[in-house]
Amino acid sequence: MNYYLEGANIMILKELTQKRLVTINYYQDGILQKCKGRIFKLNLAEQTVLLKDQQQKTFSIRLSRIMEIV
Repeated sequence: MNYYLEGANIMILKELTQKRLVTINYYQDGILQKCKGRIFKLNLAEQTVLLKDQQQKTFSIRLSRIMEIV
């Protein structure tokens, strides 16, 4: 199931925080990055998603940088 973010659809992101493994494709410094893990926090004030990968490393990804969630 692919989720394309147009206007940061918050309802879909909240649903994805249910311990489901996801892959997020996003831009960082002009380079397309890929991160696989579980969304554990959605910070609407800072417009970020916090994701933990399988090694428990935490990634903070800005919503405006996300291209696709698979």
